[in-house]
Amino acid sequence: QVQLVESGGGLVQAGGSLRLSCAASGRTFSGYAMGWFRQIPGKEREFVAGIAWSAGGTHYAEAVKGRFTISRDNVKSTLYLQMNNLKPEDTGVYYCNTVSPITWNYVSNPLFGSWGQGTQVTVSS
Repeated sequence: QVQLVESGGGLVQAGGSLRLSCAASGRTFSGYAMGWFRQIPGKEREFVAGIAWSAGGTHYAEAVKGRFTISRDNVKSTLYLQMNNLKPEDTGVYYCNTVSPITWNYVSNPLFGSWGQGTQVTVSS
């Protein structure tokens, strides 16, 4: 079973940048569309960005368009999220997981197990 380990979060001032990574261990995630999600305490986890398995297609939540860029390295089995011009409302715990390349919603995949621990992003105003 693949384990997804997110990293790269931290505390940054508004307008700053962070680059998140999601490493898949156990097997390659080549062939699967992947996405980033975030969750604020008391709220449901929400979609942020997704990328098709070939990296030929990407999709972003309206709130992050033009500021975030998702990418992947299938050789390293690593997913990235470059976040620029961060805003306080971007604060939350960020997770990666498999998504549908059609709806971009999270899809449960037994090969990937449940959600990882995520990485905390805190943007101060």
